[in-house]
Amino acid sequence: MVEGELLLLLGAHLILTALPGVAATLCAARLGVERVPVLLAIGLAATGAVAMLSFWSYYGARELGETFSYLFVFGSITAIVACLWGGRIDRGVLRALAIPLALWALGSAFLVFLGFLHGGADTAVATASTRFSGRLPSDNDIPHFFTEWFYLEGHSKAVPAYPGGWLFSDRPPLQVGYMLSQRTFGWDNHGLNYQLLGVILQQLWIVGLWALLLAVRVGRLTRGLVMVTVLLSDLAIVNGFFVWPKMLPAAMLIAAAALVMTPLWEEVRRSLWGSALLAALLGLAMLGHGSSVFGVVPLAMIAVVRGLPSWRWIGVGALVGIAFMVPWSTYQKYEDPPGNRLTKWMLAGAVEIDDRGSLEAVVDGYREAGLGGTLHNKGQNFVTIAGGGPAVELADRAIEELGNGEAAQPLREIRTMFFFYLLPSLGLLLIAPIAMALARRRGRERPLEWRFALTCFFVFAVGSVAWALILFGNLPARTVIHAGTYAIPILGFCGTVAGLRSTFPRFAVWFVGLNAALMLALYIPALDPPAGTSYSALAALLAAAGLAGFVATLCLEPGPGCEPAPAAALPAAG
Repeated sequence: MVEGELLLLLGAHLILTALPGVAATLCAARLGVERVPVLLAIGLAATGAVAMLSFWSYYGARELGETFSYLFVFGSITAIVACLWGGRIDRGVLRALAIPLALWALGSAFLVFLGFLHGGADTAVATASTRFSGRLPSDNDIPHFFTEWFYLEGHSKAVPAYPGGWLFSDRPPLQVGYMLSQRTFGWDNHGLNYQLLGVILQQLWIVGLWALLLAVRVGRLTRGLVMVTVLLSDLAIVNGFFVWPKMLPAAMLIAAAALVMTPLWEEVRRSLWGSALLAALLGLAMLGHGSSVFGVVPLAMIAVVRGLPSWRWIGVGALVGIAFMVPWSTYQKYEDPPGNRLTKWMLAGAVEIDDRGSLEAVVDGYREAGLGGTLHNKGQNFVTIAGGGPAVELADRAIEELGNGEAAQPLREIRTMFFFYLLPSLGLLLIAPIAMALARRRGRERPLEWRFALTCFFVFAVGSVAWALILFGNLPARTVIHAGTYAIPILGFCGTVAGLRSTFPRFAVWFVGLNAALMLALYIPALDPPAGTSYSALAALLAAAGLAGFVATLCLEPGPGCEPAPAAALPAAG
């Protein structure tokens, strides 16, 4: 039974992915860390650190990599048992930590069975490229290709280029590290294990966003509405099942936002542990995808405005960041040069492969464009963020086709619009800023939601402006959503839902419910199903059970460690 195999493999990869994060979280709790958002950030950072250590181990030798894989599994289990032994961790904190763990597992199950609703598990990677969008490029297969190479060969031979001329050094290695950490425990030849683990990794945004929502202290209903909105968005559905490594670094950035955008910052900036944790999350985000820099910029601005930490704090953070980033930069420069294809593509608009350095390509690109061309390109970046003419044309065609009685093609048009254009991807929720402008006085009666919405919009706006100004802006290097960090649209969803809740709280519940229903109607149909497949009633039941379990878990009380308390979030700087 296909569904049974999916459940079994999904459970195995969930456990293997969670082990180092759970172990680190419980160890931190035993050492006195009390705030659940901080504990969740520690857990995410730990999984990423293990992934990078796994990559470098396999790079050294397959035997070393396999030894490390077993070490992290059995070491994590030992640490978990030791931390739980004797009941020294408050049970309320354990219950609070169990909620995001359950949400992550249920959200992963929902997306897996929604993705394979019309079959295709035997060609999992290919199915993922067509299930929720028109045929996408092979980017989701690139980490799979290099995972196999490093598992079998390490650095014993020159790493081959992926078809199309993509070097391994062209893209950061975080997702490959996660894959290698579990490669030795069971794999297959048709990509199903890779696909399932990829979905699980992209769904880590659930843990990061839960940490942010707890840290900002919005109400339980607001938290639930935000989580459901993101889970049922184009962003999480399409990019969670098409497992290119974009939602994974967004999870790290959102966890970092939980430390910077919330009241936790006052405690984090006074703790050297806070410096190390924040630097680790930002470093892992950059090792997941270079576009994470567009999320780092607004977070840095918020940190400056809310209060700079000490030079000692900054120094510790710099050292941790160097520890994560320098090995990879060294590999790019000396082992597999030049490793700058994406950089030249995005910053210089240079698609063709050549031997120019990044700075040279950027200078050449702007010199060729001239002042007029540069201003035009930047203007087009802002137009693309807003949707502009292409989004309007897609919407018009969808409406016209619906009027002619067609069904499939309008869905394609709407999916395309949501996939490419940032503001249109927020859909019906774009009503939120209008509601906030019209009901400012009402909004201030719910200050937590109101301030959170404004902060999210600030990050959204600053990140978008930085994105539009930095990207080159010609046709190949324009600000379509997947050319930036997915943390920005996630925070856009947060801001819209929190803004509606602050101004029209009851209306927000119904409106978000309507939006969720429409998104399900949009993405349940399989428009390009694999040949010889059909809808599975059991897969539909399991997807529904995953979604229902997700919603039911959101209704649970998060427990202690989620509200303001006099105890420090982290050990003091000393």
